[in-house]
Amino acid sequence: MPPPHRGRGSRLAGSRVASTSLPRATAHSPRRAGRGAPLWSHAQRLTRRRHSSEQVPPGPETQADFRSGKWLQESAGGDARDSRRSARAGMGSRHRICSWEELVIPCASDNDSGSVDLQLSNLEDVKKDPTNLELTDLEISDIAGLPQESLTDSSRHLTQQDTLSEAIVKGLIQSIQEFFNGNLQSELEKLTFLRSLSSLSQALPYDETVGSFIHSHIADIVHVLNMLVEEELPHSFFSPVHQEVFVTIADLSYQDVHLLLGSEDRVDLFSLLTKSVITLPPVKTLTQLEKILPSGSCSTESLYRHMFQAFCEMLQSLVVKDPHLENLDTILKQMDPWLQSTKDHERERATVSMAQVLKCLSRHLSLKLPLRFQRLGHLVALMALLCGDPVKEVAEEAAEGTHYLLHITLRLKYVTHDKKNHPSLRKAIKKCRELLGLYNIKQFYRCPFKIAQVFEVFLNSNELCQFVMTTLDGLKTLKHPYTQNSAGELLITLVKNAESRFEKVPEIMGVICARLSIISQPRVRQQIINTVSLFISRPKYTDIVINHLLCHPVPYDRHLAELWRTLDVALPSTTWILWRLLRKLQKCHNAPTHEKMAYMAVAATDALYEVFVGNRLRAATFRLFPQLLMTLLIQIHHSIGLTMSDVAIPSGLYTEQEMSSEVTPLCFAIQATKTLLLRTMCLQEFDIMEKHKGWALLEGKDGHLQGVSLLANALLERNHLLANKIMYLLVPLLNRGNDKHKLTSAGFFVELLQSPVARRLPSIYSIVRLQDWLHHGNRVFKTLALKGLHYLTRHQEMREGIKSLLPHILDLLCETDEKIVLLAIQILLQFVGTMDVTTLTAMMKTLFSLFGDVRPDVHRFSMTLFGASIKSVKYTDKKGIENQVLDSLVPLLLYSQDENDAVAEEGRQVLTICAQFLKWKLPQEVYCKDPWYFRCSQVGKVCKFFVRKQ
Repeated sequence: MPPPHRGRGSRLAGSRVASTSLPRATAHSPRRAGRGAPLWSHAQRLTRRRHSSEQVPPGPETQADFRSGKWLQESAGGDARDSRRSARAGMGSRHRICSWEELVIPCASDNDSGSVDLQLSNLEDVKKDPTNLELTDLEISDIAGLPQESLTDSSRHLTQQDTLSEAIVKGLIQSIQEFFNGNLQSELEKLTFLRSLSSLSQALPYDETVGSFIHSHIADIVHVLNMLVEEELPHSFFSPVHQEVFVTIADLSYQDVHLLLGSEDRVDLFSLLTKSVITLPPVKTLTQLEKILPSGSCSTESLYRHMFQAFCEMLQSLVVKDPHLENLDTILKQMDPWLQSTKDHERERATVSMAQVLKCLSRHLSLKLPLRFQRLGHLVALMALLCGDPVKEVAEEAAEGTHYLLHITLRLKYVTHDKKNHPSLRKAIKKCRELLGLYNIKQFYRCPFKIAQVFEVFLNSNELCQFVMTTLDGLKTLKHPYTQNSAGELLITLVKNAESRFEKVPEIMGVICARLSIISQPRVRQQIINTVSLFISRPKYTDIVINHLLCHPVPYDRHLAELWRTLDVALPSTTWILWRLLRKLQKCHNAPTHEKMAYMAVAATDALYEVFVGNRLRAATFRLFPQLLMTLLIQIHHSIGLTMSDVAIPSGLYTEQEMSSEVTPLCFAIQATKTLLLRTMCLQEFDIMEKHKGWALLEGKDGHLQGVSLLANALLERNHLLANKIMYLLVPLLNRGNDKHKLTSAGFFVELLQSPVARRLPSIYSIVRLQDWLHHGNRVFKTLALKGLHYLTRHQEMREGIKSLLPHILDLLCETDEKIVLLAIQILLQFVGTMDVTTLTAMMKTLFSLFGDVRPDVHRFSMTLFGASIKSVKYTDKKGIENQVLDSLVPLLLYSQDENDAVAEEGRQVLTICAQFLKWKLPQEVYCKDPWYFRCSQVGKVCKFFVRKQ
């Protein structure tokens, strides 16, 4: 049998009757001082008078049940429990049945489970008196035949009736002191001590001596109670002493003497008492003990009911006068672990206890500032999770407790809200009223997400965080998948409704990432991932979430990889999220190249790869393709030759065993780039890179720019629209970042200058920038500048601007770098026809010096440009270069016999040009391709010709 439920036994209006399992001792007294006997008898009589009344015949009882909405018919007869139920139907709150004395537990009527009044007019009335926080619809409905008696009135009535004489008080004090000095051996002595304390508590309101005595001996009382409980623990279920401890503590609590609150020893006592009740075996197990250990005239079930109800009254006595809610906070700390227990019977008992505490508190709520209760969000989440508990009784009790918690929350928020924010409170109450119009309060049962919607409007940022963290703790409940489902629904509902009012988002993300590995249900996993998606899609939290997700070991485990791949974000937010992730990587490229690579760069690259694989942000990937591609190419350049030991890894992120030598920053960048091309349908470009070993080029230190050029040309050929977008993107990026950033950007940009669209670029972004690179100290930039100028010569609009750079280009003919010299020659060939004679003369002198260059291509193309220069000389200027032409004849004649066929052929062609310039007709032997050392006669003819002409 589960713990006693109010719907099953004692559902009364205005008061609750809870029976102790303790039959009061009658005329027996401890054998101490002679004066002690009559004092004990008086204490016993007072205790009986306080808790008893006349016995009445049993009768049928009809009760309203909050949980089922049905009317329960409870018949009379049976055991003592049934008799007590019958008696309660027609009498007040103090009865004595079958020698069992019953305790009044003041609580609200169970008929108040209807809707909560949210009329603003009630709150306006409250403004005049902050302590008057009653809301109209939470007033208890009168039920005919049942008296409405509050605890305060009952206590005052008892106090007036049972005034103790000075002699009796003095005797009780002396008796209790004797107990402090001696050992409580027998059960009767223990009961006498406890009942003497209870009796003495009645004199606290009017007798200062009693107050002084009790307050000065609280530590002694707590010590004795702690000792008694520990002694009774082995057989506490059958011990009247254990139950009497609950009654005594409650009696003192009603007089504002709290034995469970404050110092460490009191808290320890509270914890011990709570554990002694909550951890009792299930009732089914207890009933089996009845066969072995007979419990007397009462059944095991009755014993359990009485003990549990005494425990509940003790808890309620702590919150009857709790204006600052500090007692509620203490109770929650004690009940917290039991409310989350994996054992059904423990969780059920804790839930019943907490629901009764909340009900009692809601009926005696008189709040005053400052409030000490700072865990509202945690409590709401606990009750919400319990509303979805797989155990029906737990869910029912939690639903009722949540109803009273909403009442408490309304009052609490009104007391604590800033007057300046009164409109916001009105708005919150209006929203709550609208939600309650959709969701009857009874629907909290089995619908925890509705609780999140209703309470969310009142929770502040800190309480929202508490709610989320507590809900995430519910995901640890592997035994009950239903609890995980409830937690998932609560989480997604709260985050969706609370929008941007959260704090401590990194902590929330940390718990989510830790919980993913233990959630096996696909639906719940997706709800958790959707929660992350909601956070990351809000601009306020985007960077916070991304930063946290990037602080995990790479490659990401399957759980974090799944999170990146399955982000469920609304279309308008996809670009923003991908852009912010991209910016994390881009910022790392501004660091000096000699420093260690930032771990953020590697993590962001791997995250991009996972996002591309998941393809949930496809639209954003297409939109940001130019930025993504260039950033990844730059990351490849930075990663060449690096291992993970070259990365600034945060301390504690990896262990030595986790660090694999096969994992490098470069592999993440390459796989992300490949996946990007495939996801954006650049299949032909991907094939070109595969066929021409472009990936290998990109990975190489010397071939990286070749790989960049290959990819740029592939895009230009197969997807010129994307290529043009990249070109415009690169214009502002060319002078940003470190050298590797600039080189990769420049290499891609230069190749795109072949596009016809390049002619539209203003000269400041094309020719002027290339001119700057011509003077750069890095030879690679000079090479790229010349290559870009060579491409621009194809655009007629650009030629005039390039012509002004010819003097600088001529100077580059003397460079030792072969590529620079060859590119300079290629550009000069385009403009040789437009040069004046002075420029031509200077250029031909430089070219003549290159005729003997050991580099075959330089040798060859210098002769080509020399010949082109001769052709471009105007008739009037021929005399000025004639000597240079004559000086070149013999070298050219010799180079026509070079072992390099291309050089030899070029020598013969230029020799012909020179002859034409001089108007000579060369002998045919000059054009003979056979080596002259085989044809000496031919050599003689050639020599005679040149001797004669000279």
